Amino acid sequence: MQTSLSEVYSPTDWETFILFVFKYYNFFLDFLNEFLGRLHCGIIDRRFDLLLPVGISFYTFQALGYIIDVRRRDIQPERNFFKYALYVSFFPQLVAGPIERAESLLAQLKFEKSLKTVKIREGILLILWGYFLKVVIADRAAILIDTVYGNISTYGGMFAVVATVLFAFQIYCDFYGYSIIAKGAALILGIELMNNFKSPYLSTSVAEFWHRWHISLSSWFRDYLYVPLGGNRKGRLRKYVNLMIVFLTSGLWHGADWSFVAWGGCNGAFQIFGELSKKIRKSCNKIAGFDENTLSHRLFQIFVTFVFVDFTWIFFRASSFRDAIEVIQSILTVHNPWILFDGSLYQLGIGQKEISLLIYALMLLIFIDIMNDRNIRIRDVILNQEWWFQALFITVSILFILIFGSWGPGYNSASFIYFQF
Repeated sequence: MQTSLSEVYSPTDWETFILFVFKYYNFFLDFLNEFLGRLHCGIIDRRFDLLLPVGISFYTFQALGYIIDVRRRDIQPERNFFKYALYVSFFPQLVAGPIERAESLLAQLKFEKSLKTVKIREGILLILWGYFLKVVIADRAAILIDTVYGNISTYGGMFAVVATVLFAFQIYCDFYGYSIIAKGAALILGIELMNNFKSPYLSTSVAEFWHRWHISLSSWFRDYLYVPLGGNRKGRLRKYVNLMIVFLTSGLWHGADWSFVAWGGCNGAFQIFGELSKKIRKSCNKIAGFDENTLSHRLFQIFVTFVFVDFTWIFFRASSFRDAIEVIQSILTVHNPWILFDGSLYQLGIGQKEISLLIYALMLLIFIDIMNDRNIRIRDVILNQEWWFQALFITVSILFILIFGSWGPGYNSASFIYFQF
């Protein structure tokens, strides 16, 4: 029997209360004061200047998931306080996920683990790949992106287009990099964490993208919000309303700002539009004689999906909703396409060699993602080689990251983007 929201959620849940106070109190207070101001009423001066705990949204949702599963009787309550505490505070994925379920992680923590050489080697390979994504790609791209988004009035038009495209890869490599490092560290300890990403930029629709991106959060909202709201069982209109509620909530989960709400709303709206236009698109393809099973058609779908998703990232990256609108206006009035060829991009904090290295690294990322999408894991190929080759590969990888990682004099080390959530 389906559990209702009233049976699942309780206003006395301390996790929800703590998350609201730390993350959303000032946001809702500002909204209330703006509303009262329009009514010419006095404002409420009760702001809290609290230091936001790192990753509070992640471990709060993990704890809430456990409570909900116990109340639904999907799992048995954990009687050992220390095992539960370890589940909630498991350090590899504590601050930025993935958001693990009790039935998976807590179940693994109940049994004694032993170190296995194969798991250690695989964990090291995962950690190295995560650091490659973070310090070679994400942090290098961040320099150019921060320059453009920090002064959009100067670097508008094609500069904004390039920065926005690069941000799609920055946030992917930054967040995916952390998830892979967490998975590798846990694997060394004998714990299997879930895959949080599955080649998301190879998606052919926005809906498919959200089945491949931040899988632990998407599945959390599906199981604990979308389904209890009724899912798709109460008609098409109710389904779309539920979908918008989920994505607006997801946007608010990411940050207490209207730009994040707009980001979530756009993703929900694009999914609804995609479903409503599905039959029309199929009819148009049939009339035009397009074969939906060809590689060219799939590549076109991937490109269109990337454009839609990348558009939403503008709201995610901009400092405010107003700044996001300014970036969009700048992109829509592109007036300087020649900057792609005249060397102007080399004046944005990283030179020609740095940009060339970034392009080659992105090509490697795309290749690895294509292999993963075809269920070909490069690390399995490496682990099947002799020990000396594995040792050589690991050594060369470490040296490559140390030499070509984006750090050194004058560089400001960027923390993982999702630490703020």
